[in-house]
Amino acid sequence: MHTHLHHLIADAAARTPDAPALTVKDRTVGYAELWHDVAAFGAGLAALGLQRGERVGVYLDKRVETVVSIFGTSAAGGVFVPVNPQLRAKQVAYILADCDVRVLVTTAERLALLRDELGQCPALEHLVVLGTEPAGGARSWEDVLAPDTPLPSGPRVDVDLAAILYTSGSTGKPKGVVLSHRNLLVGGASVSEYLHNDADDVILAALPLSFDAGFSQLTTAFTVGAHVVLVDYLLARDVVALCARHRVTGLTCVPPLWIQLAEQEWPAEASESLRYFANTGGRMPRATLDRLRAIFPAAKPYLMYGLTEAFRSTYLDPDEVDRRPDSIGKAIPNAEILVVREDGTLCDDGEEGELVHRGALVALGYWNDAARTAERFKPAPGRDPGLMTTELAVFSGDAVTRDAEGFLYFVSRKDEMIKTSGYRVSPTEIEEVVYGTGLVRDAVALGIDDDRLGQRIVLAVSPANGAELDPGVLLAELRKQLPLYMLPKHVSVRAELPRSPNDKFDRNLLRQELASS
Repeated sequence: MHTHLHHLIADAAARTPDAPALTVKDRTVGYAELWHDVAAFGAGLAALGLQRGERVGVYLDKRVETVVSIFGTSAAGGVFVPVNPQLRAKQVAYILADCDVRVLVTTAERLALLRDELGQCPALEHLVVLGTEPAGGARSWEDVLAPDTPLPSGPRVDVDLAAILYTSGSTGKPKGVVLSHRNLLVGGASVSEYLHNDADDVILAALPLSFDAGFSQLTTAFTVGAHVVLVDYLLARDVVALCARHRVTGLTCVPPLWIQLAEQEWPAEASESLRYFANTGGRMPRATLDRLRAIFPAAKPYLMYGLTEAFRSTYLDPDEVDRRPDSIGKAIPNAEILVVREDGTLCDDGEEGELVHRGALVALGYWNDAARTAERFKPAPGRDPGLMTTELAVFSGDAVTRDAEGFLYFVSRKDEMIKTSGYRVSPTEIEEVVYGTGLVRDAVALGIDDDRLGQRIVLAVSPANGAELDPGVLLAELRKQLPLYMLPKHVSVRAELPRSPNDKFDRNLLRQELASS
């Protein structure tokens, strides 16, 4: 029985020991070898004195040792904290201090960048360093591996803490979403079920492993014994090349990356092997979806919606894409999605309300933040009053509607909804029209505070295919399709739009930069 995350690798190693588990660059390891290293690292952490529930930070790029560190922490009974390698030293130190990381796994180069900040991390006792010979009390990776030491034994239940994933917070500081082993195991089983994954799949993990959708490429694959190819890509063409080299069958990306991939030339050996492509982290523009379907005519498109606090919530069945391409679908297996009014009652069909997710995927809250946890994690609506215990659901903050057939439609983030001239305007609605002009590659619509209008609409775009873009030409096209109150008051043309460490558009930074325009 799977109770903890590392059991996924242990069981796959028992079933198919020689099957490929991970590939990074020119190195491929099978499940038996991967499990050997996971168990050895878990035993090594126990030898360092790591106790059940203590945190292990993993600040690495994508490599085999990154996966070993994460799953080895599970084997030792610890809680892993994957840190996005794109973060700066102060951001990393904030995370390490916020959740009292006791062991940090990193490289010598990254440790050098962190040295001046580690004084802010009093709980940090052990540094495990890959690469050159460590100094200053750090331990080498090889020294920590202890294959002859048994793994720690003790009580294990699937609601034990497994991970803390840090995501952007409304205060400007990251917030740590606490996940149990049950959350991660159920998530992997649920997604692999509707994606129809099996041991023959080759899944390219292009998203950061510190991002829930990126990490789920591991759990989804390991649930069925599939093969994962890890990549820290620099350019979109790097992803294309790896899809061709490894005959990738499954690829999940966020909209900014899909937009770039849709512009690439895909050789037959890359496009023909793909069985499915999946989108998460925002709405994919219709024009991009149409282009991808033309590139991958045999692949099924999965349009997904999720949030870190519940891993994944909905997906649109590929057979429904032509009939309702604007829908985010229905609940994934083992989840229930409700549409709720402000008073907690359930909305009628067609009525806008807040998306609420209940079930085994709901996280355990935010680390060390009772106030924000209480704002987002609340008693599940519609429970029978005779039930005396409280079940918590996650209130997403997203406005959606549900049609008579149960399909859900995203309207907007509550805090991103633009209020202008007495109207409530969805930025995604504007962005969809902007993408439809074919003049832009990236687009973000924002509401900026305005004394006269309430908020004025501003638009940040990057030109399509590196061409020049006249804002006046774009606005002329938009006037043909948008009512006057939805027209941007200002268009900012940039070569690239800023992105967050999870490769989403950085709306907060753009809003700050455009506030004075």
